[in-house]
Amino acid sequence: MMNAPHFHFLTILMLAVGGTSCSQITEETKHAGELANSHVVPVAPSLFSSEALVGDIVKEERTLADGTKALCYVIRTYSEPLDHAMGPWAPKTITDGKEAGGIWFRSGEVYNVDGPFIKNMAAFYDDTEWKLYNDDGTVRVTDTKEAFEAAARPDVDPRYNNYVVEGRPEWFGHKITTYVIPVEPVYQARPSRLGHGGVGIAFDGVKFDPPAPVENIIEAHTIAPFDHAGGHINPHEGYHYHAATGRTKEVAQPDGHAPMIGYALDGFGIFAHLDPAGNAPVALDECGGHYDGTRGYHYHAGSPGSNQIIGAFRGQAGTVTVEH
Repeated sequence: MMNAPHFHFLTILMLAVGGTSCSQITEETKHAGELANSHVVPVAPSLFSSEALVGDIVKEERTLADGTKALCYVIRTYSEPLDHAMGPWAPKTITDGKEAGGIWFRSGEVYNVDGPFIKNMAAFYDDTEWKLYNDDGTVRVTDTKEAFEAAARPDVDPRYNNYVVEGRPEWFGHKITTYVIPVEPVYQARPSRLGHGGVGIAFDGVKFDPPAPVENIIEAHTIAPFDHAGGHINPHEGYHYHAATGRTKEVAQPDGHAPMIGYALDGFGIFAHLDPAGNAPVALDECGGHYDGTRGYHYHAGSPGSNQIIGAFRGQAGTVTVEH
């Protein structure tokens, strides 16, 4: 619901870990694994937007995150969306409408970062130390690369307390990201925690990231909004998503199932949170996935306000690296 979509706060966000490790394997989990591994749906490289790719997708034996080897697709992208513009993130004044800013998460809800939202931060967080605007009504935003880098770090430069932290694409140029994803995913009864480098890839070539540690960010009385596609900029990683809001390429399913939006690093498909009729998925496991006879095991992205794409890896995950 829209009321009034990481900020990789440099190291803080890069070390953020989403998901859980399951210590108890139930009979239901074992049965799901037997189904998933008897009906494996391989990765389909043709689903990726060709304009997003740096060269052809190749198939090679590679080392996965756990050290094992597997036949993998190696996918290199520019990590810049083709489906939508990046931004905006921060409004310029406290009277600007929602079209001037992005979105923010809290308690499972999504809020428009418009001017009135910025003005109301003290009440929103019940903390009188919040004031993200000047006395003339202009919003305090990192408007240079140097300011952004000083604010976007674990020890926020005190000069940028009470700022809206915004990174702009033109400050960092193209960043090529390489994804190594198993051609045929392998279901594991015991899931794996998410790493800090990413959880998957959208069909437009942009990285899906783990949950943003929003609570850590607000301790510094700063916010780093997401745009309406659920993405924002990090100096080291470039543009990436923390939410799936329906603004990227979707692959419709003929049976009315939620559309497919990309792949997790373990090779299992990621599908939207809602199906075309507006229904949310049911019977998801702790990873955010379940099994059906058409798609095999697959994930559903969390609702945008949940600050989660997937909860953990159900399969043996590949790797993701960003060239600097």
